[in-house]
Amino acid sequence: MFSDCFYFYSVMAKKKKASGIRRFFRILLRVILIMFVSSLLYLVMCRWVNPPVTMTQLGGLFGGYGLKRDYVNYDNISRNVKLAAIASEDQLFPEHNGFDWKAMDKSLNGPHKKKRVPAGGGASTISQQTAKNVFLWQGSGWGRYVRKAPEFYFTQLIEWTWGKRRIMDVYLNVIEMGPGIFGIEAASQKYFHKHAKNLSRAEAAMIIACLPNPKEYTVVPMSAKVRWRYAHIMDQMDNLEGDEDVEAIIKTP
Repeated sequence: MFSDCFYFYSVMAKKKKASGIRRFFRILLRVILIMFVSSLLYLVMCRWVNPPVTMTQLGGLFGGYGLKRDYVNYDNISRNVKLAAIASEDQLFPEHNGFDWKAMDKSLNGPHKKKRVPAGGGASTISQQTAKNVFLWQGSGWGRYVRKAPEFYFTQLIEWTWGKRRIMDVYLNVIEMGPGIFGIEAASQKYFHKHAKNLSRAEAAMIIACLPNPKEYTVVPMSAKVRWRYAHIMDQMDNLEGDEDVEAIIKTP
């Protein structure tokens, strides 16, 4: 009798446990599905609307650096800034689908093309940096490896749905360009007291030269790293000037 009761309760406990596990995975699947759909809708929305806020911007705000930003229309950003960004951060940007390995298979020396080098000497492409800044988080260590899969996902999606000009638009409006300074308009006002559309080649190169470490590579006062990098960026800008694919991205009416 006792053994029968024990067996009965054991079977019931196992069924209850199995039911609990199934319920947990159903809830987990539902949460993942909701997150997936929400992120997809948000990504599509950002095709036309600038991100209200990013985790990087919140990190600057709560980290004591403040939050200075002023989103501007793509046509109100100097072509010098766009050219400097490509020259410094990702010369294969017009060619690749978000990642350098496919762009390397293409011919980079066709008619009206200039010789290009990979993004930042092997760093993330502009598309990857945009995806990371808008949808994910910064940082190194274990968080960097956790971020890789969603970074790949978001990078591929913005390449498919946004297009190069929109990616560059969002990139230049959200990326940190000084402690608590986000976007080219806020940086232009802070460092040179003018609108981003009026930046000269040298000024644009100086601001872009603070990447990828704008807290350490200061524009004003100019750090040694920025002083060295901006001269190199200007040389690369001269090299890319007139490239038909680059011009298609940086041109303004």
